[in-house]
Amino acid sequence: MTRWKLTIEYNGAPYCGWQRQDGQPSVQQHIEEAITKFCQQDIRIHAAGRTDTGVHGRGQVAHFDLDYGTRPLRGFDLAKALNAHLRPEPIAIIKAEEAHPEFHARFDAKNKLYRYRIVNRTAPITTDQGFAWHFWKNLDVPAMHDTAQILIGTHDFTTFRDSDCQAKSPVRTLSRIEVKRAGDEVIMECEAKSFLHHQVRNMIGTLVMVGEGKWSKDDFRAALDAKDRTRGGITAPPDGLTLVRIDY
Repeated sequence: MTRWKLTIEYNGAPYCGWQRQDGQPSVQQHIEEAITKFCQQDIRIHAAGRTDTGVHGRGQVAHFDLDYGTRPLRGFDLAKALNAHLRPEPIAIIKAEEAHPEFHARFDAKNKLYRYRIVNRTAPITTDQGFAWHFWKNLDVPAMHDTAQILIGTHDFTTFRDSDCQAKSPVRTLSRIEVKRAGDEVIMECEAKSFLHHQVRNMIGTLVMVGEGKWSKDDFRAALDAKDRTRGGITAPPDGLTLVRIDY
């Protein structure tokens, strides 16, 4: 029995999210079906984290155990075979590698990097359709970045937590959050060991209110301290969000 670690890239638009759900297509379902076609075994894979409906992945990590008998199997060949069975789905195994028997994609993760993209211009988006939030009003990015630093450290993030979030605790620790402009793009990056359901999208949706001038830094701090989802801003669309990297 060999434990395999997969690094996965996907366009999340066609799926209900990472996790299997009855009657809806998911990233997990398609990868597990590809594994079954490859080895004729029904195998459950375990991911570092669940991405929501429409959220993309560039560095998602998952693991699974495979009994391939005494036949040799290289990571390159496993990735190639799974990719062949995944076509034409917009899912790709970027890398497959043997892992320690005790490795766990979720529990061994030390840090996750999420990136959110906003195209901030009056003209509609074309090539970035489905991969960014089109926001036509000019945003004060320095104000957004300065306000976002309030979120660094350990906090009760109930204000930025989805009402259906199943996490046992709303407390999380953000190690970095940065909002910057690159031409007509506004990019937010945030890093933490783990995130709550919709946390990143709720944070960016609320920071946009600061960028518009509707909220001050003090308003944002008061919303965080309120520990009340109704005191936060909107949930940003999933299009602009990508799970970029997971560190172990």
